[in-house]
Amino acid sequence: MLIRIVSILFPLFALTALGYFVGRRMRPDLSHANKLNMDVFIPALIFAALANKEFHVAEFGSLTVATLLLVIGSGAAGYVLARLSGIAPKTFVPPLMFNNCGNLGLPLAVLAFGDAALAPAVVMFMVSNLLHFSFGAWLLDHRIEVWTVWRVPSVLATFAGLAVGIAGVEVWPPLMLAIKMLGDISIPLMLFALGVRLTDSRIASLGLGLYAAVARPVVGMLLAFAVLQVFDLSAQERALVVVFGALPPAVLNYIFAERYHQEPEVVASMVLIGNVAAVVFLPVALAMVLP
Repeated sequence: MLIRIVSILFPLFALTALGYFVGRRMRPDLSHANKLNMDVFIPALIFAALANKEFHVAEFGSLTVATLLLVIGSGAAGYVLARLSGIAPKTFVPPLMFNNCGNLGLPLAVLAFGDAALAPAVVMFMVSNLLHFSFGAWLLDHRIEVWTVWRVPSVLATFAGLAVGIAGVEVWPPLMLAIKMLGDISIPLMLFALGVRLTDSRIASLGLGLYAAVARPVVGMLLAFAVLQVFDLSAQERALVVVFGALPPAVLNYIFAERYHQEPEVVASMVLIGNVAAVVFLPVALAMVLP
């Protein structure tokens, strides 16, 4: 089991570590690459997964609601912990609420459970991503117009993919292959860019960073097991829910905190330490769910 877990996690951490090493040595400017990934490659990955003729959205209704409860529950728990600890909720809640289900979650799902896990993993990413760009942004700045979330390319790709899938339209195979090839770029680029991004993070608050690094996966996994008592999910979906709960804070939390001037140095510490702590928590989650 240990060898199996290491073989699953090694490619993730190897690419992230390579990105960190290159980021420290070469200081590459990945701003354009990250924008391309957010605006082109990730939307292509989402569309290809949802528009696939083998994808049936009705099959993932329970998983969608379960993921929604996980994200909202994590936010509620984060708010309580912030109040009890005297931390600003706007600083602490987003890293607890929104995990790294893109950079780590999608590749981890495929490596651990095979290509068939990509579609449900995309559904979970879709729910978290939609909430992050709407409620998450509004949480940091109440002047944000939530309805503008539809302009986000990954959200547009979600709606387009769902529309094609529900309508039963079969995309011309050569075109679908081209879209899948674009989507295939996104996962390794996400991991590499994550490593580069971590070189920009600074540990401004070690205590809060460690607190969030432990609270995020512990709260997530406890909520995951609670949710699994309510919903009748397939074995693969149950495993994905537990792994989703164990994921560290999303890097996007730092980007949002910087954009809205909400203690970005503190949030950066939470993201950095949290993603390093994933070396401990992700193997624990995998050990719980792997057959």
